[in-house]
This record gives sequence, C-alpha cells and structure tokens, in this order.
Amino acid sequence: MTASAALALIIVVVLAAIAFFVLRSNAGPGKGGNMAPVFGTAPSIPEAISQGNRPTLKTPNIKGWADNQTPDVAAGLKVTAFARGMEHPRWIYVLPNGDVLVAESASLPGRITQLMDLARNFVMRRVGAIRKSANRIILLRDADGDGVPEIREVFLSGLNQPFGMALVGDTFYVGNTDSVVAYPYVEGATRITGAGRKLMDMKPGGHWTRNLFVSHDQTKLYVGVGSLSNIAEQGFEAEVDRAAIHELDLATGKSRIFASGLRNAVGMAFEPTTGALWTVVNERDGLGDETPPDYLTSVKDGGFYGWPYSYWDQIVDDRVQPANPALVASSITPDYALGGHTASLGLAWLPDGTLNGFGAGMVIGQHGSWNRSKLSGYKVVFVAFAEGRPAGMPREILSGFLTADERSAYGRPVGVAMAADGSLLVADDAGDTIWRVTSA
Repeated sequence: MTASAALALIIVVVLAAIAFFVLRSNAGPGKGGNMAPVFGTAPSIPEAISQGNRPTLKTPNIKGWADNQTPDVAAGLKVTAFARGMEHPRWIYVLPNGDVLVAESASLPGRITQLMDLARNFVMRRVGAIRKSANRIILLRDADGDGVPEIREVFLSGLNQPFGMALVGDTFYVGNTDSVVAYPYVEGATRITGAGRKLMDMKPGGHWTRNLFVSHDQTKLYVGVGSLSNIAEQGFEAEVDRAAIHELDLATGKSRIFASGLRNAVGMAFEPTTGALWTVVNERDGLGDETPPDYLTSVKDGGFYGWPYSYWDQIVDDRVQPANPALVASSITPDYALGGHTASLGLAWLPDGTLNGFGAGMVIGQHGSWNRSKLSGYKVVFVAFAEGRPAGMPREILSGFLTADERSAYGRPVGVAMAADGSLLVADDAGDTIWRVTSA
C-alpha cells in the first residue's frame, strides 16, 4: 500500500468513527440513566452509568438568527438585539460609565491523545465552539439610552483568548487563557493604547476561560481556572493549580488558591445580604445524562468541592485512580443543582424589582450540552434567593435557542451582565449577538 493510500484509509476510518459517535447519539436516548432533570437543593441524582470510551455525543448544527428573529422571552419581558454581527462574543463587562465591553474569543482544537479527542473536536466545531478566535475586546456605547449602541470600537486587541474583565480604579484587568494582564485605563476612552503588565501566569488549554471578579474591598481578583481534562486522565501533575478559583492580591502580585475541586468554575457573583461569593460549575462527563449535575454554589475560603475524586454529596467517581478517601471526606456539597451538562457559565445577581415577575436572585447563562442523549441548557434561567439561599426551581428568562427536533441551534447563551440602565445583557456566542432583556 502506498503512503497516500494508507493516509486515505486512516482518514476514512477516523471519519467513520466520528460519524459513529455522533450518529449513535443523535439517533435517540441511550444509556443515560434517569432522564428526569436534576435541579434544586436536594436533587435525586441517578446512579452513574459509565460510558467507557464511547460517551454520548449529540450536537445541533448552528444556523444563526434571521435579522428579525429573537429568542423566546418570559411573559412580562421583552428581548431585543443590543448588538448583532459580533465575532463569537463570550463575556460581558459593564464599566461604571455604562460602556459595555464584550470579549470576543473562541476555543481552539483540543489535544489529541485518542480517537475520542478527534470526535470531540469535530463535535465542538459543529456546535460553533471551535473557530478562529478574534482575541479582542469590543466597546459598545449607548449614549442616548435607546437600547442600541451608537459606538462600536475595538477596545483592546492582540490578546490570547481573552475572557474575564475587571476595572479597579484606573487599571483595567484582562483574563487571557495564560495570564492576567493589567492595562492603564482612562475614563471615557474607547480604546486602550498603553502597554499591558502581566500579573499572573496560568496554564492554557483544556477549559480555557479565565474569568475575573473583584473582591468586596477592591484589593483582590478572584480568578477562575478550569481543569485541563475530564477526570484528570492526563495525570494529576497536569492539573496542579487548575480546577480552582485563585485569589490574586493586586498590591503584591501574589496569588493563592481560594477554593479547589471545582472542575470548571466560570461565572462569579456576590449575594448581597450575606456578602458570600457564588459561582457556577460545569461537572464531569461520561456518567449519564443527569449524573452528575452542574451546579450553583457559594464558595468558601479553603473549600474543596470534590473534583476529580467525587461529586455532589461525596459520591466517589471510581474511574479516578488512585482514590483519595481523605480528600473526599473533606469535600463540600454544592448548594444547588442545575441539571446535567447544561454548561452553566454566565452568572449575575438580579436585584429585586429589576425585571417584571422576577424577584431577587441569580441569572445563569446555560451554554448547552453536546454530550447527552437529550439536549439540556441552551437558555438563560433565573434562580430565586430567599435569606441568602436559593429557593425553588429555576425559571426561564430566555429560551428558544434550539429547534424543536434538537437538530439545530440558532445560538448559545454564555455571559450575562446587568447594564447600567437595569437591563439584562446576554452574550450569544454561536449567534454572534448580544441580547438585551427588559420589562415589557
């Protein structure tokens, strides 16, 4: 066999394997366990069903939104396009003067160590997660308050998969996938021209998003760093300083791990009555449609939340070897289950009375699954709070991102933020749009 013929055969085999993974999942429900959604403070989590080296993959094609099309919105609310024609907008940050900053960035193909990695890369391209990364931050300014920005400028470019943003005084911070960088900021400027100063190095790859959140006293940044892998299958050494929220001291430049065992903690927000830090976390794959659930939780200084050894209420993941019973025994049970594989990423506190029919609570952007037999997420939900704790079941704010047959998606919500005028802004990366939600 010639070299070219051998290469062609390899390509055919790989493509056939990928097609098998995808078509196997898209054909209908498989071995996913109990299909009932797992939500709330006391979820009934189905027993784990290991999917081995053939985990469920189900992927909608991304079709995008028509010019006059919007997501479905809850009764009493209105949704409009704040900005269309973005380039994979992932995260939103609102400056004190009302300017809206949007990080445009995208995933890169993952490291290929086995055939399953090829299939995963194929799937992530199909759902619009892997594409050319714009690596920049866009400024949107709605000076007249009509809900449509008159100014759209490149605020900062030449970045490395930027995500989290924060302003403290006259310094603007960016969370690149490999670093936290500080830039000089002038109030009202539409572009940063000064050189950046690196404050913290991080390991890139894997869960690459690096969100930033400012401490109450404005002296520290909380930095979310996701795991490299699903369950540390590339070795525990590769996961050192990952699957954690770090605390970066802005005066000294020193950092420490604030909380660990959080597979992929992204969105962060303060609950105002208690002052506690909360986050949303994406859990592991390959144990069933609803096992384990993604979750919303308060974050305790020094707390350990289970990954990779266990999940939820100290349920051991037997796939992780060697086990660590002592660490499992110290793990904290999360506060609130959000359903399996919803990819809950965005998080923002919604003050009472902001949106019609919704009280005080957390708004969560659910990017949506690609690894279960019936898709989940693909919506923006609200979890009410009472006396500083989650109360009741999630309620939809935005939905309709998926077609009824789950074969296509118009977009995928990610970051959420409260604008200066009290509207809710939602970054839709696959739909290349920033949505604006207000009371009707």
